[in-house]
Parts: sequence; structure tokens; C-alpha cells
Amino acid sequence: MDPLLSAAVKTHVNAAKITRQSKSNLALAFISLGRERKRDITIFYAFCRVIDDIADSSEISVAEKRVRLEAWRKMLRAADADADEVPLAHDVRSLIDKYSLSIAMLEEIIAGVEMDLSISRYATFEELRVYCYRVASAVGLVSIEIFGYRNPRCKEYALELGLALQMTNIIRDVGKDLLDGRVYLPQEDLTRFNYSETELQDRQYNERFVRLMEFEAIRAREFFSLAAAALPSEDRRAMVPAQIMSSIYRGLLRQMELDKFRVFEKEYRLSKMEKVGQIAAQLLKNL
Repeated sequence: MDPLLSAAVKTHVNAAKITRQSKSNLALAFISLGRERKRDITIFYAFCRVIDDIADSSEISVAEKRVRLEAWRKMLRAADADADEVPLAHDVRSLIDKYSLSIAMLEEIIAGVEMDLSISRYATFEELRVYCYRVASAVGLVSIEIFGYRNPRCKEYALELGLALQMTNIIRDVGKDLLDGRVYLPQEDLTRFNYSETELQDRQYNERFVRLMEFEAIRAREFFSLAAAALPSEDRRAMVPAQIMSSIYRGLLRQMELDKFRVFEKEYRLSKMEKVGQIAAQLLKNL
């Protein structure tokens, strides 16, 4: 069995370790969940991290990455002895049965990280939207099944919030993504603001770059607004983890806006105290 997977996902404890070590804002949001749902969402998140780490690994070839991702596709559906050699695969299949999760949606997440193996530029936002849907909205659509909800409109909430979070990530990581040879800002948007990719590669910070980033920030805020409008009142308490994520990322977006998007020279993040404040506010709001 794949040594990378075997080393990473041996037990429930390791799934939790993957979550802690990721230092993700998502991991912080789990604080609002009961023990059982927290365990289950941690397993799902470990799955997301493992497949993302395969795609991002600098130690294996693109061909091998595709082999490993395809192996995960098979393990989601298989119940044979080989698949059971990776306990996380067994645990994820248990979640599929427990919450009637869509295997197709889990495969969308794999397809999303797989896009990074062959696509490094997006001509239009509509093309980028497919990527954002797969790597973020699909994660949200699976997550809400584990959180629990009553109103089907909650799916629209998860979809829009995923787009908002991923657009915020893209804005924050412009400089970092350049190091990996990736440009997620749509080419049509660079053209719209007369900011060339050559300038981007040279990390030229000028008025045209700021206006480009302001445009992307407005797009992200629109998705946050659409998500907020779609959240059913009867599901607000169940969606506290997602609301915590929304609050933290809105704060991050605001921080970048106030600082005029100095993403070439800074790594933006909220402080621990700021995050604690956002979490506390959401918990108190939904008592």
C-alpha cells in the first residue's frame, strides 16, 4: 500500500493530528461541535488534507500523484482487503454510510486538487469557478451533512460560502502561488485592469494591481453576502462551525483591504486573540 498514505492515516488519533498540524482555520471551527460530530468531521478533514498533500507534494511525479489520487477514488467505493489496509479509507466509507454522503461529491474534491496537476492559469472566472466549487464548495456540501441541517436551502449556503472562502484564499496567496508557478487570478481580470502577467511575475505593486485586487475582494464579498442570505434560520445553530469560518475569513479579507493588498510582501492572518474573539462571538450569538 502507498507508503505516504500508510504513514499519514493509520488511526483516528492520526486523523486528529493531521487536523491539528494543519493549523487551519477550519480546525478551530470544530470547537463548537459535540464529540461525535467533531470526530467525524475530523476524519473527513483528514481525507481532504491527505489528497491535497498528494497534489502539492514536491517529492513525487505528476504521474505518481495521479496514481495515488485514483487509488483514493477506488478506496472510496471499495470494501476489499487492500482498501482496508488504509484505515482512513475505511473510516471515510463509514462516514459515507452513516450520513449518506455522496461519493460523487467526494470525487469532486479529488478532481479539484487534480486540476492543479495540469492547470496553472484560468482564462475566465467561470473556469476558475469550477475549481473553487470542487476544492471548497464541495467540501462545504459534505461538511453540512456531518454538521446536520433541516432546510435543503442550506446547500446553497454551503456552495456560496465555499466560493467566498476560496476567493479569499486566492487573494491572500497570490505571492505564494507564484512560487508554485500558479496564477489563479483570471486572465480576463488582469486584462480588465491592464495589469500584465509579466508585472505579476515581477511582483510589481502599483495602482492597477490594487484595483485588480479590490475587484476580486468585491467578488468574494458578494459570495459572503449570498451565503448569509441563503442560510436558513432554523439551521443557524447547526452551521456555527461554518459561521465561524465565515467570520474569520471576512476578517482576513477586511485586513487585506485596509492594508491595500500587500500580498507580495506580507502573509496575512488573524492573530490568535482575533480568532478567539470571532469564535466567541459566533458561539454567543447562537446560544
